[in-house]
Amino acid sequence: MHQPAPSADLRHRTIEAPAGRLHLVEQGTGPLVLLVHGFPESWYSWRRQLPALAAAGYRAVALDVRGYGRSSKPAAPDAYRMLDLVADNVAVVRALGEERAVVVGHDWGSGIAATSALLHPEVFRAVGLLSVPYAPPGGPRPTDVFAQLGGEQEFYVSYFQQPGRAEAEMEPDVRGWLAGFYAALSGDTMPAPDEPDPHFVARAGGRLRDRFPGGTLPAWLTEDDLDVYAGEFERTGMTGALNRYRNMDRDWEDLAPYRGAPIKQPSLFIGGALDASTTWMTDAIDAYPATLPGLASSHILDGCGHWIQQERPEEVNRLLTAWLATLNG
Repeated sequence: MHQPAPSADLRHRTIEAPAGRLHLVEQGTGPLVLLVHGFPESWYSWRRQLPALAAAGYRAVALDVRGYGRSSKPAAPDAYRMLDLVADNVAVVRALGEERAVVVGHDWGSGIAATSALLHPEVFRAVGLLSVPYAPPGGPRPTDVFAQLGGEQEFYVSYFQQPGRAEAEMEPDVRGWLAGFYAALSGDTMPAPDEPDPHFVARAGGRLRDRFPGGTLPAWLTEDDLDVYAGEFERTGMTGALNRYRNMDRDWEDLAPYRGAPIKQPSLFIGGALDASTTWMTDAIDAYPATLPGLASSHILDGCGHWIQQERPEEVNRLLTAWLATLNG
């Protein structure tokens, strides 16, 4: 079991941003590294990276993305489009008195980090992507693609896109749902390949949790860690987090001018060998010479699932700090 991350040097602060306010946690001094979490997490998913980056000479800052934790949760569903989240990231850099930053994201945070680098190369000088590969804007309308997946089953993204539907499954038992979801996508507890895939639900009244493994927490997740995550979502509800999925068609329209665009800044990718987010997008990884021409290295961690910086904190920290050391400034 991992030991708790040092917390004495963590600094919590709130800044004004397009979202209203954003909650940040920072540690260390030096060049700014902005850490962006995914679903369903919070700044806390970077608890192992903050002290490691600080010790390596960086100002590491993890935020609660809008809709999560102690950050503002706008009521309008379309307030969670990618352009708004990119604007939040720019606001964080400015509020911290910096001109430029390295941005690192996981899961949805990977997409937010990539788009931040794509739209604002003058601010984000390098980008690290965890779990979800970069795929340039374009292609078919996202909801059309998701609707065609699964056959007799429904893809989880389509399930999440319907307002209120997933909330009705999650919110009566937030802690139990999160425990099952984290376990379902963790390398050490995920269902076997011949068991029902937890990325799909039965079309007639199905629930994601029907396919979650029961009873065992992943090795990376303590009861105390689960309490932190559950406490935040019990307080905030799940809608702000789920609204990210409900803007994918808007993002597709908003980012149409960037169709096929590469990210030219220095970049890094780390994925888990057992993570569907990585394995389903092998074509995107294969395209990196064209789409990420500044890629320093791409790593697939054997036996690792989706929660990569929590499942393999030491390895991720080593790869991140080694890459950061190659950047200027």
